[in-house]
Amino acid sequence: MAILSAEASDILIKQKPAIAHSPANKNVIVAMTTSIEDSGLLDDLVPAIEKKTGYTLKKVAVGTGQALALAEKGEVDALFVNSPKAERKVLAGGAVINRHLVMHNDFVIVGPDTDKAKIRGKKSAVEAFSLIAKNQALFVSRGDDSGTNKLEKDLWQQAKVTPSGSWYQQTGSGMAETLQVANQKLGYTLADRATYIFQKKNLSLPILMEGDKKLLNLYHVMQVNPQKFPRVNSAGAKAFINYVLSSEGQKLIAAHGKQEFKQPLFYVDGGKTEKDYGF
Repeated sequence: MAILSAEASDILIKQKPAIAHSPANKNVIVAMTTSIEDSGLLDDLVPAIEKKTGYTLKKVAVGTGQALALAEKGEVDALFVNSPKAERKVLAGGAVINRHLVMHNDFVIVGPDTDKAKIRGKKSAVEAFSLIAKNQALFVSRGDDSGTNKLEKDLWQQAKVTPSGSWYQQTGSGMAETLQVANQKLGYTLADRATYIFQKKNLSLPILMEGDKKLLNLYHVMQVNPQKFPRVNSAGAKAFINYVLSSEGQKLIAAHGKQEFKQPLFYVDGGKTEKDYGF
C-alpha cells in the first residue's frame, strides 16, 4: 500500500469532516466511470463508505465525459473518473476542486484468437490500431465519450486513422456491455484491465496487446465546487474523497480482486500525483 505523503496527509486533515451518523444531507451523489461498477469495486466500496461516514452514496455510473458534464452543471457532488486530460480542463474552468489521484491500472486490447490484424505481442498501441484499420478487422468502440473512448480516439488520431465503415462499430454503452458485443461478434476492443478480468469468465477474447505506457489508466476523485454551485453536498463530497484516500479505503481498493482472481484489479496511489507517472 502506498504511504500518503506529508502534503497529502495535511490536505486530508484540513478537509476531513466530522463523522456524523445523521448528517443534515445524507445523500452524496457521485458520478463515476462505468468501469468502477463493472469491475465490482463498488460492491466493496459503497457499504464501507456508508458505514464509516454516515452518508448514503448515490452513484451515477456513466462515461467520464458525461460525468464531467454533470459536474459542470452542478448536478452531482463528487466525481470518480479516469480521463486526466479532460479532467484538467474542467478543473481549470472552476467547476471542480480537491482533485486527487486514487488508483490506477491499465488498458488492454483484446480480440479474437485468430487475430486477423496480427497485433498479438506488439509493443505499441498505435501500431496495433494501425494494423486493425489496415486489415479492416472489426473493432467495437464504446462510443460513449468515456475515459476509455477518449483514449481510443487519441490512439486513432496518433495512428492517423479516421475509423469508419462496417469494420468500425460503436455500442454507446459501458465497458462490460461493449466487451460482450465484441465477444459475440469476434471483434477487437480497448478495455480497462479490471473490467476485463472481472468479466473474463464470460468472454472468449484473449488479451492481444498490453504494456504500452500510453495505456496507463489513472483514476481521480474530485468534488464539485460549492462556491460555484452552493446546493451541492460539499461535506458529503469531502467525506467520500477522504475515505477513498484514507488508509482504510486504500487497503480496501488494493485488496479488491485478490481473493477471487489471485491478483489486484487496481493499484493504489494515495499521496501520488500524475507527475509520478510522467504526466
